Amino acid sequence: MNRVAATFSFGAVDLMVFILFYAVILATSLWKSRSEKGSADYFLGGRRLPWWLIGVSVVAANLSTEQFVGMAGQAAGDIGLAVSCWQLTGIIGLILAGFFFLPKFLSAGIYTMPEYLEYRYNKAARVIMTVVTVVIYVTVSTSAVLYSGAITLDRVFGIPLIWSVVVIAAISLLYVVWGGLLAAVWADLFQGSALLIGGLIAIGLGIYAIGGVESFFEQGADKLHLLLPREHKELPWTVLIGGMWIPIIYYCGLNQFIMQRTLAAKNLKEGQLGVIFAGVLWLLVPVAVVMPGIAAAILYPEQMQSVDAAGKVVFNYDAAYPLLIKNLVPVGLRGFILAALAGAVISSLASILNSAATIFTMDIYKQFIAREADELRQVRVGRISTVIFMTSACVIALSPLLKGGVFTFIQEFQGYISPGIVAAFLFGFVVKRAPCSAGLSALVCSPVIYGILQLCYGAVPYLHRMLWTFGLLVLLMAALTIAAPLDKPRLMPVRQEIETQTSPVVIVLGCSVIAVVLAFFIYFK
Repeated sequence: MNRVAATFSFGAVDLMVFILFYAVILATSLWKSRSEKGSADYFLGGRRLPWWLIGVSVVAANLSTEQFVGMAGQAAGDIGLAVSCWQLTGIIGLILAGFFFLPKFLSAGIYTMPEYLEYRYNKAARVIMTVVTVVIYVTVSTSAVLYSGAITLDRVFGIPLIWSVVVIAAISLLYVVWGGLLAAVWADLFQGSALLIGGLIAIGLGIYAIGGVESFFEQGADKLHLLLPREHKELPWTVLIGGMWIPIIYYCGLNQFIMQRTLAAKNLKEGQLGVIFAGVLWLLVPVAVVMPGIAAAILYPEQMQSVDAAGKVVFNYDAAYPLLIKNLVPVGLRGFILAALAGAVISSLASILNSAATIFTMDIYKQFIAREADELRQVRVGRISTVIFMTSACVIALSPLLKGGVFTFIQEFQGYISPGIVAAFLFGFVVKRAPCSAGLSALVCSPVIYGILQLCYGAVPYLHRMLWTFGLLVLLMAALTIAAPLDKPRLMPVRQEIETQTSPVVIVLGCSVIAVVLAFFIYFK
């Protein structure tokens, strides 16, 4: 990113706004989680989260600086509004997961996604998913979010990288170590609201500077399309009916740090209303995150240009969102925007850390190290592991490892794991007599099949390769099931107090939100 174009002054008033914002967050989250004692309290908020808190927390956990800076940058470039497809299809995936997955998970009373695989298949399936998830969360997800967030604060606000890492890590640890999931979701309430409000302020100021809504739509008409040509290298419209759904199903329905909020719901209705509310809030992302990039492209196209060593003009689209803030946001509000951007990173970090600690404690420590550990000891292990995981992520974030092309690898890396996890869960849901070997084969063969496809068909969009991998895994699981089906379906744990039928009101609300998403696609096609 061009530092000259992106960095702007950050004065005493902005600093005071930032400090006050996080003083309120820390005080509220620590107070609300002060009575958390047992493992269910620490890891699942006592299983009593209301729908509105679940919804805001899911959104805050999902949004990070990759969205605010990266998506706005892609929108300023040749992708335009189409980058919103990830969020819009995610809304549908989230609601469908609430309809079909959540009743099974809440009824089983699970803490983690790997735990469900043990009940459906066997302990080996649980161990494989556990190890893969913890390693990815710590070495890839946490360090990548920490690094990208610190780099953004460095380049946008001029805060040195090492201090950005330290501040972000310290704030995250303060409330997550103290109060676990409940502290995280209360902090998310403030941070998630700030994220969306900050984005709406940015696009509001941008549209005003352009000359109004009508002028914005006229000047940005070529970028205001959700469906891109089939030949598009990054996001052809064909992925919307195929490969995009593999990471969507994994991320929205089987990803621990998203689903952990719904597992903490008071009951099924609260959990389902929570994901529907999250879907409603996600509808704001195209406006609050993506459209600011388009506004910046209209207002400041020359400021996104620079000349490289060879004298060639290059475009720095990642400067789009920072440029909008630099040129339009007044003093004082900049402190709020900084808090929003920092909150994007901190919310995601807190969610990933808490989920990694939950999986490590419940699926590794309690299963293989200390089966008789009481709840207080489990909470202590969760806190210690959180600190260790964050320390490891800080070391990786400040090392040279993330300064190359690692983010391209991270995108590709999802192709190695998500098809196998999605296949194991979906096939297990639908085919009741699928044997243990079917689930294990999906988890083990997924990286092998995807790796071969990547080697042989590297030029094909990775979302298409993910769909091919998923299809081959389903065929393999079907063959194993036909060859050696279970004599009878495996019995799942049942929490008698949990209602498993989705209420008609929830169905109507969920379908209404999906209808709005489809209307959005039709209008901006």
